Amino acid sequence: MLRRMNWDFVRDHLPPAPARVVEIGCGPLGGFVPDLLASGYGATGVDPVAPEGPLYHRMEFEEYEPDGPVDALVACTSLHHVHDLDEVFGKVAGALTRDGVFVVVEWARELFDEDTARWCFSRLSDEDDSWLHRHRDGWAASGQPWEAYLGGWAAEEGLHSGAELETALGRWFEPLTVERGPYFFTERDGGAGERAAIDAGLIRATGIRYAGRPLRR
Repeated sequence: MLRRMNWDFVRDHLPPAPARVVEIGCGPLGGFVPDLLASGYGATGVDPVAPEGPLYHRMEFEEYEPDGPVDALVACTSLHHVHDLDEVFGKVAGALTRDGVFVVVEWARELFDEDTARWCFSRLSDEDDSWLHRHRDGWAASGQPWEAYLGGWAAEEGLHSGAELETALGRWFEPLTVERGPYFFTERDGGAGERAAIDAGLIRATGIRYAGRPLRR
């Protein structure tokens, strides 16, 4: 759901190619690494389930040691479940060049209220299977109010809220861009339908798009 719109945001906030970029949490398909390579960047992906190959490192970012400063780090929906935000952000800040940039795409799960959930669930096709489908079915089976169901899931998964992410980013980085907008259906009509629902006050803007530079210490 997220890929195309988020790649446009990431690309627009990177230094010019052939800058060196590391992606945190590239996933089993390589995340943005193929797009970065196609755009002329030097790219590396870090994830315990990263693809095999010399451009990928199968490990947690906390264990990764880059072989020199990098021009940018990218994290797309890979930070809300890390154990220690300050540990990760401190490592990111230390890995960047003096003018390096940290580009983040995340979500504010605490804004995923019942109205937003119902709006999302009403737009799902039964032919697909996604995390939204699983929440739709899990909520129905739980018999709980939405807030209790979502809160229980977030606690069980150890998820950080969007507010916690933004507060921790502020301890390590100077923001260049902070945007709130669509998150769930950005691959469907470029997120226009979700944006319209946000603007109309029907749902919350849960998507976070951020770019920043390390604070001078």
